[in-house]
Amino acid sequence: MSVETNETKIDFDQTYISEFSKKRQEPEWLTKLRLRGLELAESLPMPKPEKTKIDNWNFTNFKHDVQADAFSKVEDLPEHILNLVGKEDRTDNFIVQRNSTTAFTQLSKELQDKGVIFTDIATAVQEHSDLVETYFMNKMVSPDEHRLTALHAALFNGGVFVYVPKNVEIEVPLQSVFWQEDQEAALFNHVIVVAESNSSVTYVENYLSHGTEKQSVANIVAEVYAGPNARVQFGAVDNLANGVTTYVNRRGHAERDAKIEWALGQMNDGNTISENTTNLVGDGSVGDTKTVSVGRGDQKQNFVIRVNQWGKESDAQLMAHAVMKDSASSIFNGIAKIEHGATKANSEQTERVLMLSEKARGDANPILLIDEDDVTAGHAASVGRIDPVQMFYLMSRGISRKEAERLVIHGFLAPVVNQLPIEGVKKMLTDVIERKVTQ
Repeated sequence: MSVETNETKIDFDQTYISEFSKKRQEPEWLTKLRLRGLELAESLPMPKPEKTKIDNWNFTNFKHDVQADAFSKVEDLPEHILNLVGKEDRTDNFIVQRNSTTAFTQLSKELQDKGVIFTDIATAVQEHSDLVETYFMNKMVSPDEHRLTALHAALFNGGVFVYVPKNVEIEVPLQSVFWQEDQEAALFNHVIVVAESNSSVTYVENYLSHGTEKQSVANIVAEVYAGPNARVQFGAVDNLANGVTTYVNRRGHAERDAKIEWALGQMNDGNTISENTTNLVGDGSVGDTKTVSVGRGDQKQNFVIRVNQWGKESDAQLMAHAVMKDSASSIFNGIAKIEHGATKANSEQTERVLMLSEKARGDANPILLIDEDDVTAGHAASVGRIDPVQMFYLMSRGISRKEAERLVIHGFLAPVVNQLPIEGVKKMLTDVIERKVTQ
């Protein structure tokens, strides 16, 4: 069986999926999920992002199972990876994946003794099958949503699993680096972060790739669960090359008094669809999403940031800042839905787009959907060019126009950049912004 429509054709059949699952020694439940995903992909439509046509985007041209060698010790990691995880102030807790192969894993004995699980998804499936099954495309993202989620279920080949037991507070960040070394290697990554009641964790992931010309696909799903009174900080820097078509779907579920904070630097050079959804299910739950993006060339991007509020006195904060240059275009939809019964809920959102050229396009759409009377909510949006007053102020102090523009842009994006908890990652995002803005 192959998957074929007018929009996409995937040349993988049941035999390939079964053999791939068998080679990875996966449990029966996961093999069945893969085969169900492949079957669903035959009939489900592609997603329909608002105002963005994806019919001609590449979702089919890639290598799926690309092996790579592991590194025996941390010093053997390439310089650019070492810079991310830190040479001198390095955390003891990180995973590096090379294409879809785990190349290096390190977890401190202190966290292991506390029952913390931080491992690649393939190992987690083998060693913690029942626990992974509880969360894997079961509570937040479903294979039957559209063709891309179905294909993700069928073809996922990388990712990590994080589990923090109740009452365990992790004070140092956990970090993943997903490195696309082979330009054509597909990244079908699945990330699960679970924080049980009264626990806390900071998790940061980086996507980076080499090369710009050859085509590939990144189909990324992250599922974050925060139990009662738990806190999860989730940071990410997506920096994939312009040959990579990216679909990324990050979702969170917050129970009573739980808090999920997202700090997302979405810096891909290729066409991108991005969904970020936080479900505030419990009373007093909090969702805080901050995202930045820089678009350049002729790339097309579509971003949706959504918060669904069921909990009483829940609080949602959404902020998206973007810079568009050349002939890049991006759509930003911020959607806050306050459900009936979510009394005393609060929701605030802001989308701002800064355009640096005549051909650049940005569209910011804040949306409030409110089914309850006793709530507070507000939104703001702006699309425009650099404030001439700011430029005049800086240039009047002897700063060149180019440098003044650079300073304004960094200041414009700083609210998200400064939220990233790992200095190496923060520096990486700053460097990526610098390169994309000045080149």
